[in-house]
Amino acid sequence: MIALLQRVNWAKVSIAQVQHAAIARGLLVFVGIEKNDTDASASKLLDKVLTLRIFSDAAGKMNLDLREVAGELMLVSQFTLAATTDKGLRPGFSSAMPPTEAQALYEFLLRTATARHAVVQSGQFGADMQIALENDGPVTFILKS
Repeated sequence: MIALLQRVNWAKVSIAQVQHAAIARGLLVFVGIEKNDTDASASKLLDKVLTLRIFSDAAGKMNLDLREVAGELMLVSQFTLAATTDKGLRPGFSSAMPPTEAQALYEFLLRTATARHAVVQSGQFGADMQIALENDGPVTFILKS
């Protein structure tokens, strides 16, 4: 499982020009699900997302995690993160989990996040979404589990 985390001042997801979800300060997390991912790898990734110390403390050092700053969380499925781009000019998606299985795992991740964190929003699996955000820093990380 691959996650692209962006520390944001705000983020919103729109589908067909209608706002679907929005968060204030927190993390926007794009999630790519690969063939061998499991509930265990999703849980491990979520643990890291919730506890990664990427918010500044009073001294300006990255010492605080999402919970410590009362940050909000948005999860957005993005199968293109599982793409291979090492050959040719067209991305390949053979390493991505098939959509039906990936949706079930994404929904597990979303349920688990909702049970463990105060404010969780999400995109819609498989939808054509437009994402607007204000990256804070900019601070962006890639996590793999």
